[in-house]
Amino acid sequence: MIIAAYLVITVIALYMLFVLLSNWRFKNQVKRLFSLGNKSDAKVFNFSQLSGLPSPVEKYFRLVLKEGQPYPGTIRLKHGGQFKTALDKPWMPIRGEQYFTTVPAGFIWKGDTSLFSARDMFIGVKGRLEVFLLDALRVVNGRGEKFDQGELLRWLSESVWFPTNLLPDENKRWIAIDQTSARLKVEVDGLVLNYLVCFNGKGEIASLATKRYMAQTLETWIINLSGYREINNIIIPTLAEAGWKLKGIQYPYARFEVKQIEYNKPFRF
Repeated sequence: MIIAAYLVITVIALYMLFVLLSNWRFKNQVKRLFSLGNKSDAKVFNFSQLSGLPSPVEKYFRLVLKEGQPYPGTIRLKHGGQFKTALDKPWMPIRGEQYFTTVPAGFIWKGDTSLFSARDMFIGVKGRLEVFLLDALRVVNGRGEKFDQGELLRWLSESVWFPTNLLPDENKRWIAIDQTSARLKVEVDGLVLNYLVCFNGKGEIASLATKRYMAQTLETWIINLSGYREINNIIIPTLAEAGWKLKGIQYPYARFEVKQIEYNKPFRF
């Protein structure tokens, strides 16, 4: 009985140690992300920047931004929602926190469920996916070119939560298609991204679609957006659904609802 008790205590102590180490690493990853952020004075948006943009893109920016709107350099948010570990698995509750830099491109996300925690990140021009069983034991450590591309795509799509990041510049270009859609082409450190962006009748971005690696093959990845409302003087979507379009059918795997978002607070919640 005494030996068994010692074993239980040892297992519990090791588990707590692994959790502490995992959280310590996450804290340092957030610190590193923000340490790389551009410290120069923030730019300010004005409507003259919209000259020459495709009409649905101009309508979108006129809807969501105000004259004199400052560009946020860092963003942090919390969300709730549901998540699937695979397309044929059931939904499970998830809560998350996420941190972004706009220059240079970067983010880190931590999502927690009852079984695991996951971290997506793009820091220092490198993408990575980590998964921890019970927030303690790392069971996935994905990295490489496919993750660099995939995580940068996530950063760009989630710029709808800080839409000044979608304004055209030397690396971002909007290409006209028709009255309800346009193509967004972005180059970051040699990686070229292309999104088909569709707008609804109000001028809101309704969806973004692109090619992203699903395991070893490029498939259509789609983000559907809704629940727009004004927060921090910017109109942003509060509901986002991510999924894959396979053989013409959409298969969602993540549904997030933004609970809190703050700009220019470069530290953890």
